[in-house]
This record gives sequence, C-alpha cells and structure tokens, in this order.
Amino acid sequence: MDGVISSGIIEHVIPYTDITVSRVIFSLALLVAGLVLVKLLVRIFRRGIEKTKLPALTTQFLGHFLKILLCVVVVLIFLKSLGFDVDSYVVGLSAVIGLVLGLGMQDTFTNIAAGVWVAAIRPVDTGEMVTVNGQTGKVKSVGIMSTELLTPDNQLITIPNKLVWGSSIVNMTRMPTRRASVDVGISYNSDLEKAVKIALDLMKGYPPVLQDPEPSVVTTELANSSVNLQLRAWAKTGDLMAVKNYLTAGIFEAYRREGIEIPFPQMDIYIKESKETRKEIMEIQTANSGIRAYE
Repeated sequence: MDGVISSGIIEHVIPYTDITVSRVIFSLALLVAGLVLVKLLVRIFRRGIEKTKLPALTTQFLGHFLKILLCVVVVLIFLKSLGFDVDSYVVGLSAVIGLVLGLGMQDTFTNIAAGVWVAAIRPVDTGEMVTVNGQTGKVKSVGIMSTELLTPDNQLITIPNKLVWGSSIVNMTRMPTRRASVDVGISYNSDLEKAVKIALDLMKGYPPVLQDPEPSVVTTELANSSVNLQLRAWAKTGDLMAVKNYLTAGIFEAYRREGIEIPFPQMDIYIKESKETRKEIMEIQTANSGIRAYE
C-alpha cells in the first residue's frame, strides 16, 4: 500500500504544469551531477594549463571562462530535461549577445581575444624591453584587456591588447646578443686608416665586447664637413648600453689624444660679386658705424 502511495506521489503532476515529481527529481540529480562534472573538468583544465608558460592572470581568466561556458551548458540540459523549449532560450540568448556586441562591447571582446593570443604566442613577456604601437618600455604585465609598459623614466603606459596584437612589435631584449653602433665623424684632413685602427683597438680592448662576431668600423658617408665612421660591436643584450656608453666616450677621448680631429658642422659659401653687390655689402657693413661708403 505504501509503495502504491509513493509511486503516486512520484508520478504526481505539479499544479499548473505538466512536469511530474519524478522528472524534477531526475533533473535535479542531473543538474548536481553536471555541476560536479564541471568542477572536475575545470580543475583538470587549470592543472594542465598551469604547466604552460601562460601568465597567471590569463590562466585564471581561461579557467573562469570555461567554468561559465560549461555551467551554461549544464543549465540548458537541466531545463531541457524538465521539458522546457531550450531552443527558444538559445535563440534569445544569441539575440542578447548580438545586441550587446552591437552596443559597443565588440572592442571589449576583441581585447579579450587579443589578450589570449598575446599570452599564448608570447611576442612580449614580463620584464622585456619592447616597442609596441610606437611606445617603448619594459613589460610590466600582460592582462586580459590591456598590456602595461613601464618607461625608463618610470611612466606607466597602458595599451589595449587589440593594438598590441594588431601592430608591429620590436622586442629589444628577447635575443641573447645585440650590436652596438656608435657614429663618429673625422675631418677630411685626418688620417682615415689611423682613425679606423684606433677605433678597432678601443673595441677589442673592452672585455664586454664580443670577439665573435668580430668588431668592425665602416665608412658610412662623405658628409659636408666630415668623413663619417660607424663603430660596430656585438655584446650580450644585458651589456649593450654599457658598451655603447663606453665606446661613445672612449672614441672621443682616443681621437683627441691621438690628434684625430672631430670637426664641427660647417659649410663654405662662395659669392660671385659684381660691382653693385660690392657696393651693397660695403653699405651694410658701415651702416651701424654711421659711415657711408662711396666709390
């Protein structure tokens, strides 16, 4: 008798609906099982992605995103098991998402997607010196929405990730070695061969300068007032600025000590004078003294 009553309760239809108690119990069990499965899958996903070199913020974002997505799927399955028309909800949700995108959220989602790509492919990484979208600085962080750079004078620059991903990136510290280039000009009266030898000796005598590739000096231009040379020395990336500073100051002192002239910019102008031009020049030169020149 009790079994019949229990069976009747289970098959009882909830008022104003066509949903039975048994269906509700089954759907709730399905919901609980689904949420437990979601928690398990997200935990496995996070453990797997933490083994990669993705930033912690990006890992956290991806975990939250997956959790929300799976929870939405579980809820839709729960509603479907109760007999609701889930298709209409999906269509309605799609319409809402489309409306949100149309009202200005497109840039937000674009920045999020770009942030994921930047974190995954890693054209920049924390601590690297880069030039992004015309801005130069050390990478402070790569977030979901934006990337932060810290300039050498301690200014914080925030760049939307869509600009980071969509522009050229110059990474100045990714490679283990770099070339330091120092330009210097010598006068046309100076000994070019001697000037080159002095520059080479200077580079070869400084330990941070790598000897492979070998240092070199090239003549870059025959300018108006100087023969322009360029000192080229390879160094470890961390030593680059020290090498450049040493060579800039060192070549100046070495040339001054050895009598190699570093000229000031100058230009020679030749004027072909006529009789009228000479008269005008004389009048200009004597105007301030109150003396007028006559021929």
